[in-house]
Order: sequence, then C-alpha cells, then structure tokens
Amino acid sequence: MDEKITVCFYLYDGVEILDFAGPMEVFSYAGFKVITVAKTKAPLISQGVLKIIPDYSIKDAPQTDIFAVFGGSDEVATNDPEVISWIKSRDSVTKNYFSVCTGAFILGKAGLLDQLTVTTFHKSITNLQKAVPKAKVLQNVRYVDNGRVITTAGISAGIDGALHLVSKLKGKEVAEAVAKQIEYDKYLPEQGIDLSSAP
Repeated sequence: MDEKITVCFYLYDGVEILDFAGPMEVFSYAGFKVITVAKTKAPLISQGVLKIIPDYSIKDAPQTDIFAVFGGSDEVATNDPEVISWIKSRDSVTKNYFSVCTGAFILGKAGLLDQLTVTTFHKSITNLQKAVPKAKVLQNVRYVDNGRVITTAGISAGIDGALHLVSKLKGKEVAEAVAKQIEYDKYLPEQGIDLSSAP
C-alpha cells in the first residue's frame, strides 16, 4: 500500500470556512491525510463562528507533500514574517502548493507566484496583481494549475481546484467518485486552466 499523500492546511484567525472545509472534504474522501497547522496551537476562530484547534504549530508541524492556504483575513499570515519564513523553509520538500481565494496573497508573499499565471477571489484580482507584479493574474477562471502551484478563485472554487489536484495525483476516476460522493455536480474540469504541461 502506498504511503498516504499528506496535506498541510495552514489556518489562522478569520480564515474563510468554505475555503478550507470544501477542499478538506475532497482530500479526505480521496484518501489523503490532512493535518491542520497554525502559528500556535491556540484555538482560532473561522469567520467569527467556528472554533478550530490546530493539530500542530509552525514549531512542530511535520513535513507534508502539499501545502494549502486559504482566504479570509489572509493579512494575518501574509504580514507575519515568522509565518512567511516558515513557509519558505519547507519549500525544498513541498511537492505542491494549493491556494484558495486570497490565500494566493500568502503564497505571493513567500515568493512562490513569481513568473506564474495565477488567480484569486474575483474582488481581489487587481490587488493581487499589485502585490505580485511578476505574476500574471487571471479573472473569470475557477483555478489555474502551473504544475507545482495551483491557485483557485474564491470560496467554492477551492472544491474545483481540489478535485483537479486529486485527478492529477490519483486519476480522473477518483476525482469523479469524490465529486459524486459529496454530491458536487458543478465539477467541470474545463472551468480551470491547466498550464502544467505547457512547454
């Protein structure tokens, strides 16, 4: 039996619930191992409603295959040099990056979006282009796959991006089975842009 693909969900105070809950459901059903990490192990509040107790802090989080970040009050992480340097410190062993909504700003601050084509929440397209001038920021697309880095548009688009990543790593049949399991009938692979095989 293959080792499970591991995913680090980096969470913070004010993170958008569906940004991470949708992909968490997708990855869990696909058989990935998901862990939650925050700056500390103190409970945090998502959108002022949901209390979350992280599995790990940045001091003791294990290495994972995939690093995922999400929108909401993303400036909590984007403007925290300790968090950004921790993300950078894990780069050599991280196989894939995944962002939903304004989580793209966190990856951008860590220098991971330079020279890439990316997307984010529809109301944040212009701001992301200013924040990461070396990236090409697209609107009206559910996700953009650059090979190692996948960015998605806002909130529910994270489900599409997660299904795309599952399809890439485990096959189209697995992604379709997960979409059916979660009764997500909006999954249309062509709503995203896959640049991973571009020359």
